[in-house]
Amino acid sequence: MNDRPAAEQAHPVDLYVGARLRIRRKMMGLSQTQVADALGITFQQIQKYERGANRISASKLYDAAKLLQAPVSYFYEGLEDTDGGLDDGFAQRMTEFVSTPEGLELAGLFPRLEDRRLRRRVVDLVRAMVDDEAP
Repeated sequence: MNDRPAAEQAHPVDLYVGARLRIRRKMMGLSQTQVADALGITFQQIQKYERGANRISASKLYDAAKLLQAPVSYFYEGLEDTDGGLDDGFAQRMTEFVSTPEGLELAGLFPRLEDRRLRRRVVDLVRAMVDDEAP
């Protein structure tokens, strides 16, 4: 399905870090151009980072973290869920999720639900909806 040779496919960690960059940028209400200008790079480079097509260097990640008011560790939070970075599809699903307006909105709203039981009910509801659509 993917026409890119295996050596050219994005590493799951790069996809994950890029997705986290996109989430944080959107949550801060910043455009790709605004972030790029602040980091001294092009908006196309931000696009490549967010897609995982290019790896973000340690220094640019540090600068991005400062700009986005997040610790560098933010970009790796939850990565252990991907089995140490092995490609189980999690990073790709995360990227696809935050690439939609609805996914991005949910990603911003869900942490604001303080009641753990309510969070669980939302997850159960979505799971039931997905299960109902399964062939």
